[in-house]
Amino acid sequence: MPAVIVEIHVPLLPTPDLPDGAYAFPWIGDVEDFLADLEDEGVVEVHDEGEEHGDAYVFLLTLAGDGDGTGVGAGVEELLAAASRVAAREGVPAGAFAVVSDDGAEEFGLGRRIALPLPEGHEEEKR
Repeated sequence: MPAVIVEIHVPLLPTPDLPDGAYAFPWIGDVEDFLADLEDEGVVEVHDEGEEHGDAYVFLLTLAGDGDGTGVGAGVEELLAAASRVAAREGVPAGAFAVVSDDGAEEFGLGRRIALPLPEGHEEEKR
């Protein structure tokens, strides 16, 4: 059975007003640290390292659990909530979206697309 993956697509835009010579995308490291903390807490599992894809940087989350893709810990709603928290972080460029996919997808972006951050108090409806 394929494991559920939530892709977080963040526009690859440089942080404005940085000092000369500073890394243009400090938000990437911040998001990676944030996701590592969520992984340590057992909320989600980082599926793979993030990477540039077109004009976005893509982070990959999967269900926390016992490693067989069944996700004992989190469900899709929790993955989307984590993705929403990423999009709402200070410094993360606006325009992020999530794609609900699985580890059998041959490329990024194949699946249900959801705008981020989710509206306050919104639980993604099941389709």
